[in-house]
Amino acid sequence: MKRVVVAPGDGIGPEVIPPALDVLKFFHPDWEYTPVYLGYECWKRTGDALSDKTLETLRKADLILFGAITTPPDPKYHSVVLRIRKELDLYANLRPVFGEGFDILIVRENTEGLYSGIEWKEKDRACTLRVVSEAGSRRIAKFASACANRRRRHLTIGNKANVMKSDAYFLEICMEEAEKTGISIDKKYIDALVLDVLQHPSRYDVIVTTNIFGDILSDAAAFLEGGLGMLPSANIGRHQALFEPVHGSAPDITGKGIANPIAAIRCVSLLLKYVGERPLAIEVERAIQKTIAAGIKTPDLGGTATTDEVGREILKNLALSQQKEPVDL
Repeated sequence: MKRVVVAPGDGIGPEVIPPALDVLKFFHPDWEYTPVYLGYECWKRTGDALSDKTLETLRKADLILFGAITTPPDPKYHSVVLRIRKELDLYANLRPVFGEGFDILIVRENTEGLYSGIEWKEKDRACTLRVVSEAGSRRIAKFASACANRRRRHLTIGNKANVMKSDAYFLEICMEEAEKTGISIDKKYIDALVLDVLQHPSRYDVIVTTNIFGDILSDAAAFLEGGLGMLPSANIGRHQALFEPVHGSAPDITGKGIANPIAAIRCVSLLLKYVGERPLAIEVERAIQKTIAAGIKTPDLGGTATTDEVGREILKNLALSQQKEPVDL
C-alpha cells in the first residue's frame, strides 16, 4: 500500500485536484490518502505557508499529488515549491510533451540554477545567485541520459554556454555523462532550441537543461498540446516523487469552474508510470483523448464544459475501458 499525500494548494489547485484524485482512487481505493494544507491561503490564515508538521507529513509520503501555489511579491513570503523541492531533494523535474508525430521529455534540473533561493537586496540592486554544481549537474545528466537510453537514444542539451561559464560547465558535464551511455548527443543554445521545438517537435526525444531554462522551455512547449492546462510534471528524488500540473494557481479563473483538470489527471498517469503501472497510465491517457475527441473540453481548449464535467467524463471512459463501475467518491 502506498502513502499518498494530497496537497491542493491555492487558486485552481483545489478545483483540479479532486478529479485527479478520483482517477487515482479508481485504480487504488485501498491506498492511504492524507490531505495537507499549504500555500498562500494557508499563510494568510495562519502566518505559515508550510508548517514543520506539514513538511514532516510530506517527508513520510511515498507519493505527493500537488495542486498549485500562489507566490505573492511579499518579502516575508518564501516559495513553498522551492522549499519542498530542496527539503525532499526532488532533483529531477520531468515534463512530457507529446502529440501526433512527436514525443518529447524535458528533463529539468530542479534544485539549483537561478532557483537556488540564494538572494539578497542591496542599496540599489537585488541579486540572485545562479548555482551550477558538479554534483547537481552530474546527477541530472545521468538521469536524462538513462531516460534517453530507454527511449530513442538521443539527448539534446539546452544551454547558453556561449554567454555563461556556468552553462559551459553544465554542458561539459552533460556531454561526459551522455557519452558514457553511448547515446547520440545534440547541443543547442536555449533561445534557438525553444523556437526549433515549436517549429520541428519531431526532431526531439529527451532534452536536458538547467532549472529556469527548463521552466521556460516546457511552458513554451505547452503550445504544442493546446496550452498549460494540458501539461503535467513529475518531481523525482531518490526516495519520493511529487506530481504537479504545470499551469500554476491561475487566479484569474479561480472559482469559475472552468479550469482544465487534464494536466492534473495526467499527473496521475505519470504517477502510475512511476510506480510501475504503465498499462494503467496508458488507460488514463486514452480516456483523456476519448473525452477530448467527444468535444467535452474546457474553454481553454475551445469547449464549454466545466472542470467537473471533464473529470466525470474521463472517469466514465475509464470505467468503460475497465468494464467496471466508477467508484462513488
